[in-house]
Amino acid sequence: MVVSVAATGPGTDAEPVSSTTFASRYVRDPLPRSVSQPVPFLPAFGSGSSVSSPPRTPLVGHETHTTASIPLLVAVALTNHQHPPQKGENESGHKRAAMVLSHASSSRDDDAVASTFASRYVRERLPRYRMPERSIPREAAYQIISDELMLDGNPRLNLASFVTTWMEPECDKLIMDSVNKNYVDMDEYPVTTELQNRCVNMIAHLFNAPIKEEETAIGVGTVGSSEAIMLAGLAFKRKWQNKRKEQGKPCDKPNIVTGANVQVCWEKFARYFEVELKEVKLSEGYYVMDPVKAVEMVDENTICVAAILGSTLTGEFEDVKLLNDLLTKKNKETGWDVPIHVDAASGGFIAPFLYPELEWDFRLPLVKSINVSGHKYGLVYAGVGWVIWRSKEDLPEELIFHINYLGTDQPTFTLNFSKGSSQIIAQYYQLIRLGFEGYKNIMENCQENAAILREGIAATGRFDVLSKDTGVPLVAFSLKDSSRFSVFDISENLRRFSWIVPAYTMPADAEHVAVLRVVIREDFSRSLCERLVSDIKKILHELDARATHAVTWVSTAAAAAVQADDGAVVGKKSALEIEREVAARWRNAVNKKKTGVC
Repeated sequence: MVVSVAATGPGTDAEPVSSTTFASRYVRDPLPRSVSQPVPFLPAFGSGSSVSSPPRTPLVGHETHTTASIPLLVAVALTNHQHPPQKGENESGHKRAAMVLSHASSSRDDDAVASTFASRYVRERLPRYRMPERSIPREAAYQIISDELMLDGNPRLNLASFVTTWMEPECDKLIMDSVNKNYVDMDEYPVTTELQNRCVNMIAHLFNAPIKEEETAIGVGTVGSSEAIMLAGLAFKRKWQNKRKEQGKPCDKPNIVTGANVQVCWEKFARYFEVELKEVKLSEGYYVMDPVKAVEMVDENTICVAAILGSTLTGEFEDVKLLNDLLTKKNKETGWDVPIHVDAASGGFIAPFLYPELEWDFRLPLVKSINVSGHKYGLVYAGVGWVIWRSKEDLPEELIFHINYLGTDQPTFTLNFSKGSSQIIAQYYQLIRLGFEGYKNIMENCQENAAILREGIAATGRFDVLSKDTGVPLVAFSLKDSSRFSVFDISENLRRFSWIVPAYTMPADAEHVAVLRVVIREDFSRSLCERLVSDIKKILHELDARATHAVTWVSTAAAAAVQADDGAVVGKKSALEIEREVAARWRNAVNKKKTGVC
């Protein structure tokens, strides 16, 4: 049982495999806050490193216990103790480093002194946009950069991002062990190549690809869904061009039909590779592509229709089954052969576990390729993505390059060349570590936490929740009354509590709707959900008080008699006029702050 909830008691032989992971992987019930409540049994976190006693894992910071996580002074002291400077070259190197920064001491202990704050010995300002003339000790470089990075947001509290921000320490170690491997060196690192092939086949089977017993899946690992979409789009374009040339028809005006809610990578593909992007417009209350309208826009130059399994805006799944049925009918009527691509960047690792009966994948005959992000709900750090084709006939052979200058013949179909191997290895780790049961458990937990947050937001009575119960576990919500302040004010004020929550407007034809969006990842617990709702309530109270104060001030000023130059009373403003004036001034102020991220 990879991540089952079964707890182990004293004297039992079994122990939860997931005892080193976040508690949310196996503790599904909220812990009591009061000591008067009964305390349920929890598996103990061991302190050893054996299988029966897994290494201790902090719940917030997950740094492994290496010298990198020890305070700098201690870390350098240990380093110097283990590798004392030798006479000659190393000793002179220490002297040179001391002269670069301090110009005072030539002791070989200066390297240890250099482990203190850089401001103690770096007396000259380093240039920001030019390479410095002289070297500095490694500890100084580390400290300077570390100090600046302290001002970054906390990735765990970045609720704008779908990207994984936590992995198990064992996987962290695998990543560091393979960070120096270039993935394209297939001959030098054949096992890494084999691990990628295993991942492709596992994901293809997860998406119900029609693979025969003796066949292998057709797909490739990428740096993310953006590259995966570029590759899939190129395959559609080339296949369409080849068919048009065979028919003696022009092939210079290809187009793709999508919804206006597509991610920007689709716009990039269209612009970079000269493909017209035909977008189905959205409307208030309906923020995904309408399959009926999409099929109406299809013509003989359409290379594919792109459906989204998990909209970036609201997390909704588009109806791929209906799209397949309608497009099949139109293809029969016209003699065309327009296929479907499914952009499952977010939903590809959700639907198979939460909605196994939903038909969106290769079970539908017109679905020819699917992309998915391993670094989203595939539970791997950025950046890794995957693109899977239905069969080898759907990937034109002329797009595949064969190189031999790394030792052997190597087929490659990517937009880049060199890239790291660590994320591929990390994806394989997650697939075998968690298995189907483990992924299902994590996705169910994310779904439950999204429901808790949705209820908490709705209970305030101040928001309309736009996201649905099904789909990607996120909560998108808008203010019912934005006359006195906007969602952009709430987003900005949440920063004071260290939360990063994006505010944005919907695409064209629904751009008057502004929303906040919270993405629920594995590391976002029920306790954090409750804390976020509490902080939102505090901000609403503060903004209400601020707006009330503004109304009072304007009302007092406007209630006085308005006098002409000769001192005569010419009239007073009505309460409605005052309210409109306050609202106008407030909107004018907040409109300048529409800088949310999507």
